[in-house]
Formats: sequence, structure tokens, C-alpha cells
Amino acid sequence: MNVNHFADLRNRLAASGAEMHVVKNSFLKRAMTDSGLPDVADKLTGQTAVVTGEKDAAPIAKILKVFAAEFKIAALKIGVIDKAILSTSEVEALAELPSREVLLSQLLGVLMAAPTKLVRLLNEPAASLARVIKARGDKMPAAPAPEAKAPEAAAPAPAEEPKEEAPKAEAEAEAPAAEAAPAPAAEETKPEGGDAA
Repeated sequence: MNVNHFADLRNRLAASGAEMHVVKNSFLKRAMTDSGLPDVADKLTGQTAVVTGEKDAAPIAKILKVFAAEFKIAALKIGVIDKAILSTSEVEALAELPSREVLLSQLLGVLMAAPTKLVRLLNEPAASLARVIKARGDKMPAAPAPEAKAPEAAAPAPAEEPKEEAPKAEAEAEAPAAEAAPAPAAEETKPEGGDAA
């Protein structure tokens, strides 16, 4: 692996919050035994680079797998996550996993599926009743519609009759007033005639 490849891999890992360091195998063996990790001395042969990171391991494993497939220079030896040793196949399987955010959203979807189904199940009888009532209501106005038009047609006829009655009422009101007006005039003429008599 030349310097350009190494720099390219470092840049890719830095974007995921990981660092890569070349170490001597003897130092790595000693550090692993001192930290309580199992002995993996048989796998530490040749040049070894250690990739460390504090964030999600899946994107880092994916970067390493893609880099190894592109350049066919570096090979994955082992992986260590929380003091657990992973084989090369396990690291490659980890690389196939989606990111942590995607996994959390999928888990949330699984957890929310049961309550959502329960709410739908509890809501279904009321929704069915509402649909039946609406369907019944849609059918009902079709029959009364002609009956509703008949009263509307009859309504204008009585409205016209009061118009005819209004002139009759006015004429009747004027007639008693006319009869009442001549009577006082006749009385006035009598006293005058009484003085003359």
C-alpha cells in the first residue's frame, strides 16, 4: 500500500469520525493483552493498520470493505467492537448493515406498528358505523326530493291570494269610512234645519 492509497483511506475514514494508524504487531499484541482482549497473535502477521472510532461501526466497516474491493491491496484481518473479536466475515456482514439512524428508524417503525394496528382496530367499528350512516343518508334524499318540490310549488299560490285579498281589504276599509263620514254631515244639517224651522 503506497502513501497515496493510505492518504485516500484516511480521508474516507475521517469523514466517518474514524482514524487509522500503522502499528507494529508486537505493540498491538501487548496492548490487546493489557486491555483484556483475547489473544489474536496468529492473525497479526505482516503490516497492520488499526482503525479506531467512537461513532457507529457500520459505516467504518463499509468504507474498509469498499476500499479493499477497489484497490485489492489491503485485507481485513479482524475487528474489535466493545472487547468482542469479530472475524473477517462478521466485519463484512457489519458493512452490509444500514447506518445507525436507519436502523433506529426501522426499530421505531416496528415498535409503532402494534399500537397503530390497535388504534385502527378500535377505530374500525365507529368508522364502519359512520360509513353505513352516510350511505343510508345518501340513499334517503333521493326519495323525498320530489315531495320537497311539491310544497314549493304550492307555496307561491297562497302568496298570490293575499295580493288579491289586499285590494278587497282596502276597499272594505274605505267603505265604512265613507259611511261614517256622511253621517256627521247629516247631523250638521239637522241642527241648521232646526234653527230654520
